[in-house]
Order: sequence, then C-alpha cells, then structure tokens
Amino acid sequence: MTLPGTAPTGADIDAVTALIGRTPQGDFRVVVRDEHGAPVVLMNAPLLNDNTPMPTLYWLVGRRDVSGVSTLEADATIDVVEELIGLETIDAIHQRYASERDVLISQSHVGPRPTGGVGGTRRGVKCLHAHFAYWLAGGDDAVGQWVAQQLDERNIPRTQRP
Repeated sequence: MTLPGTAPTGADIDAVTALIGRTPQGDFRVVVRDEHGAPVVLMNAPLLNDNTPMPTLYWLVGRRDVSGVSTLEADATIDVVEELIGLETIDAIHQRYASERDVLISQSHVGPRPTGGVGGTRRGVKCLHAHFAYWLAGGDDAVGQWVAQQLDERNIPRTQRP
C-alpha cells in the first residue's frame, strides 16, 4: 500500500520524531504544515510497518495546535460538541473518514484492519485533536470546524486550513 503524495524528507522524519517523541512506526505523509513549513498534520498508512492497524489516518502533531486543542478538551467540551453537532452527523463524519482510510488498504490484505471512524471511534467524539486534524487536512468534519471556531473565539493561535 502506498500513500498518496510525496514521501517525507529526512528533515520531516526528524521533526515528526521530535514532535511525537519516537520514530514513526509506519508510512506517513505531511499533509498540513504551519507557516514555517513544520509538520502539523500527518496522513498515516492504515497499517504500521508490522501490519498493526493504525486507525488514526489524520494525526495532529503540531505543538501549537496540539496545545490549543488540549485546552478545549480540558474544558470538557466533548459533550458540548456532541450535543451541538448531533450523533447522526458525527456518525456520517466517522463513515467518511473510515472510507478514506479503508481504500488505502490492499484488497489482498489478510489480518487485522483498523476499525471505527475518526481516531478509531465507533460513536460520538473521543478526540478533538483527531477531528481537528481531519478538518485541517480538508475533511468534511463539522467537529473539526467547531474546534477551529472555538480556538478562534478564545484567541488561541492555530494553523489555518489551507
């Protein structure tokens, strides 16, 4: 399986390793960068190098954005966004995300596959970071858009959607 786009450079791998605190365990692409060119959102292969399922297709790694979204999660906003957006709409987001991830898995693959939608979630919102990453990468994600609006309303700096 090959991800679309250009393979990461050595500098990208070094930057991502520093951001996540370990060497990436699978193929990835940097799909969103900050104004200085640093990685903000990764697109991960759905299977790691050892064929372990990786449910997080879009991973928020940029320090500023991770910190900002963590502030929202600390304020217990997950229940708020679920109520505002509604579970049916969130279910549709999960289905779109899973479809994008699943087409990247070879039909000949035998073994465990990632399940669930955004960040592996089956229903509701588990991780605002994953929804924001999906939205920043161009995904149709009302939760991620809401996160961006909340960060803007709180004057918390964030990466702009390309």
